[in-house]
Amino acid sequence: MSNPDGQTTDASDLSPEQRLEPSNTRLINAGIVTINNMETLRACVAYENANQQRVQILRQLEQRASELRAQDD
Repeated sequence: MSNPDGQTTDASDLSPEQRLEPSNTRLINAGIVTINNMETLRACVAYENANQQRVQILRQLEQRASELRAQDD
């Protein structure tokens, strides 16, 4: 995916802050949906717990963790 500056952006390269801090909830949802491994998910949970502690976001992260576990089975 290219951004307006012409640089390529890969969702796997996003930091927890980039995934969870946009003011647009659609971008936050997209950041969570594109988490593809437990390491990234754990980093996002840790970031959210240390900063915002938003219950809704933590629930979404919990749901994504369940989805990732189901994929591993």
